Amino acid sequence: MTDIPMIDVSGLRSDLMSDRLAVAAQLHQACRNTGFFYATGHGVDHVLMDSVFAAAKRFFALPMAEKQALSLKLSRSNNGYGDLGSEHLDADSPPDINESFNIGLELPADHPQVLAELECRGPNLWPDLPDWREPLLNYFAACLDLGQLIHRGFALDLGLAENFFEDKLNTPMAVLRLLRYPASRASAAPGQWGAGEHTDYGNLTLLATDSVAGLQLKTRSGIWVDAPSIPYAFTCNIGDCLMRWTNDAYVSTPHRVAPPDRERYSIPFFLDPNPDALVSTIEGFGASKYLPILAADYVKARFDATYAHRVDPAL
Repeated sequence: MTDIPMIDVSGLRSDLMSDRLAVAAQLHQACRNTGFFYATGHGVDHVLMDSVFAAAKRFFALPMAEKQALSLKLSRSNNGYGDLGSEHLDADSPPDINESFNIGLELPADHPQVLAELECRGPNLWPDLPDWREPLLNYFAACLDLGQLIHRGFALDLGLAENFFEDKLNTPMAVLRLLRYPASRASAAPGQWGAGEHTDYGNLTLLATDSVAGLQLKTRSGIWVDAPSIPYAFTCNIGDCLMRWTNDAYVSTPHRVAPPDRERYSIPFFLDPNPDALVSTIEGFGASKYLPILAADYVKARFDATYAHRVDPAL
């Protein structure tokens, strides 16, 4: 185990700048060292969190034919169902042992970004389950609000205007993902993982987990350590786009999920920037290590490397 900081982010909602700066100081250490932290005091209702885990279990219990009818292979926006082995996060390992269901930002069909077919812009695919859609959308909205709030803390830490990220995250390529990892510790192939080693693509991930262990992160010294589940806390980590914006001041930490010895559910919310946001080194953070890139282009490249069907539709 490593020392992943526990940060009460409620101070970011305070009217007092001193309270907000106190949280920013804690984010400073976490984002530059482990790249991970636990967020408490986040304000996301525990009942709502429980309802989304219940929704995940209802969905994954559906017959395979019903899940396959919502396959993300049918979506140009990465929404829908991914079956076992459809994801390959680590190209040097066998396919990952999990099944997933993704939803993105709900936008009207005539929204300019939908009409332009930008990355992560398209209709969500919904199962025919009563009282299922609303808690997912409510949870998506709560996570988006929390992620935007934490970015205000990032901005304070980085010496920027507190609203620096606001126009870069107001129509984000955010993805809410339901994940089920079957009990597979005994059956996994050599070198096979629940989710292979990877870094996340965007800015910030807010992960809710059940009580089953599995998440591991790679320390700066290259040692793999467990990231325990903390009830009703979000396990948060920095993604590649935010690392690029800060010119590696913030750390996008490799992580993976070990095949569990019993069924495991987790629900990450990936807060990726607006598709038209230009990810380039913030002024004052030194000579840039990265060429500027549109967030949509960066995320698309990472998706294409992860999902074979995006490159070869026959797969």
